Amino acid sequence: MTTRLLLVSDTHVPKRAKALPAALWPQVEGADVVVHAGDWIDEGVLDDLEARSRRLVACWGNNDGPGLRRRLPEVARTTLDGVRLAVVHETGPAQGRERRMDHRFPDVDVLVFGHSHIPWDTTTPAGMRLLNPGSPTDRRRQPFCTFMTATLEPGPRAVDVTLHRL
Repeated sequence: MTTRLLLVSDTHVPKRAKALPAALWPQVEGADVVVHAGDWIDEGVLDDLEARSRRLVACWGNNDGPGLRRRLPEVARTTLDGVRLAVVHETGPAQGRERRMDHRFPDVDVLVFGHSHIPWDTTTPAGMRLLNPGSPTDRRRQPFCTFMTATLEPGPRAVDVTLHRL
């Protein structure tokens, strides 16, 4: 059995965009699990993703207010097909990130994070996969808005990731 994931972060609705891009909704509906790494801004986006996804694993971000913080954890954790997944918004500066995250999340196979709006896909010295899908609504210093899809195969750390441009 494989599990299809959609990874998004930093949607910033309605500050950076009036709504999520239309091209994202078929991805939401086709995913087994939608992962959102924070900075929603509007609770309506959370409501929509909860209603339209089969399963949502999500955390709040530094720009999210009290309503979202009441509804979401700072760090979300789950196990999918034997892969231990965590979702957090901020991981600090890029320099030293891999070692810091190994120390902070020693029991995680895949860590999805956001905040920078910069896509990131690396593996730590301990073997943890670090993934930042960028932002589907605010490209910041990047040439494109982005999101990721991933496929999990049974067994630890069996993850195939694709970065998508909008």
